[in-house]
Amino acid sequence: MSTQHSHSHSSRSTVEPGDPQRYKEAQKVTWVSVAVNILLSVAQIGIGLLTHAQSLVADGFHSLSDLLADVLVLFANFHSRDPADERHPYGHQRIETAASLALGLLLAGTGAAILWSAGTRLQHLDELPAVSQLALWTACASLLAKEGLFRYMLFVAERLRSPMLVANAWHSRSDAASSLVVAVGIGCSLLGYRFLDPVAAIIVGFMIAHMGVKFTYEAMQELIDTGIPQEELDRIRATLGQTPGVVDLHDLRTRRMAHKILIDAHIQVDGRISVSEGHRIAEHARARTLRENPEVLDVLVHVDPEDDLEPGLRGAHLPDRDALSDHLRTLLGDDVPQFERMVLHYLGNTVEAEIFLAPDAGSDTTRLATIQTRLAERVPEDPYFRQISVNCRISPK
Repeated sequence: MSTQHSHSHSSRSTVEPGDPQRYKEAQKVTWVSVAVNILLSVAQIGIGLLTHAQSLVADGFHSLSDLLADVLVLFANFHSRDPADERHPYGHQRIETAASLALGLLLAGTGAAILWSAGTRLQHLDELPAVSQLALWTACASLLAKEGLFRYMLFVAERLRSPMLVANAWHSRSDAASSLVVAVGIGCSLLGYRFLDPVAAIIVGFMIAHMGVKFTYEAMQELIDTGIPQEELDRIRATLGQTPGVVDLHDLRTRRMAHKILIDAHIQVDGRISVSEGHRIAEHARARTLRENPEVLDVLVHVDPEDDLEPGLRGAHLPDRDALSDHLRTLLGDDVPQFERMVLHYLGNTVEAEIFLAPDAGSDTTRLATIQTRLAERVPEDPYFRQISVNCRISPK
């Protein structure tokens, strides 16, 4: 791969700590969920035991699973806002993704447990205990509380664009669905239609398991560095490509880190500009991308003098600077004075060279004519150099 310039990045850390306001709002909604689930768990288990409503007791333990989910969210939300460090140069946002994966698995497990429990109840309808009216009212109250909590959490999660909070909100919806199953089951049991309780549980259990699999899949997609959607990719490509000095753009790669995006991009610039100018163009492209796309966390820009995706332009066989310097001395001859500086342009399968002679060399017209003649004779047949230009400074400064 023919490459003129190195990777360009800022000398300071490019990953800033998480948004304090975002963290504060996420913590608030999670603590509300903790408080609601503690109250519901105590009420469901206590009243379920008093009224001999085993389904209500089971629903109470189901609410306890939400407490575990809330603990995971609090832990992940606290640590994901930590700034970058030596071991985690990109920050800690992926903790949110790991928590989303854990919550998805918990959701899938909850659905599977409901399916299993419903299947068992279908096989033992005659053994189901009778329940009282208080159990039905408790189940209905739990349903309303869980549905309200779900809508509140989902509203905040979508506003903060947090997959972890979205997953936790849907976990609350699964608990609300469980409360619905319990309410229907208790109501049908009071009316004498006991078989409708396990049938409804099977339907809802499948929905919960499906949602859990969905969130698990989405978290896994992020963990294996799946790229962003094409629409977002096109917008970022346009931002980079419109940067002054960028001739073309290729090999644009993206990946998500929680609600942020990481970008690796190869930009093509004029192959004859200096390293410092190429670096400046890369920094400009990076700054524009960060400024115009707030969801982008960091951009790594690689500068190429041409499209290095074409196999014929890789130039891997070309010698390095020391070898080319010795070869150039052979082309010029021993009677030519030592040149002060040499600039090499690796372009395709050949090299273009610019050599700079000492200021006094420009006054020796005979020697310059000799150099011109030798280069005109030897460069066309040379295996490495396509063009060699000779420069003389007018003065040392």
